[in-house]
Amino acid sequence: MSTSQETGTATRGFSKEERAAMKARAVEIKAESRGGSRSKKAAADEAAMLKKIAEMASPDREIAERLHGVVTAAAPELAPKLWYGQPAWARAGKPLCFFRSGQVDKERYSTFGFSTEANLDDDGGLWATSFALTELTEAGEKRIAELVAKAVS
Repeated sequence: MSTSQETGTATRGFSKEERAAMKARAVEIKAESRGGSRSKKAAADEAAMLKKIAEMASPDREIAERLHGVVTAAAPELAPKLWYGQPAWARAGKPLCFFRSGQVDKERYSTFGFSTEANLDDDGGLWATSFALTELTEAGEKRIAELVAKAVS
């Protein structure tokens, strides 16, 4: 059951945005199962991700563009791709970190997060796996670069 942001009331089933994300993921899985050279696949994945970013409304578009630069500089071994129809960076085909547009998801804020593939500080039983983003400052870029470098180590 999900909650409508507009009315605050509970609704049955998946939201329109959730259904769209599931359909996008099904298309991604089908594309992943097709053969082809790795370099062509990587180029196609990055082109699809950059196209999706270009389609985003401001300020999410600018945030996603900057995140792409930060992530690829911090971990050039990660491959850009789409994950549930939104930007992600993967190792061995598995998303390690991702950006979720709040505008696309019709949420209050966008998020940058890490999947279970990431090497995070698992000590103490509590650690952050995603961060709310309403803007991306220089300090935020630096922190994300540090986290991404840690995640791939």
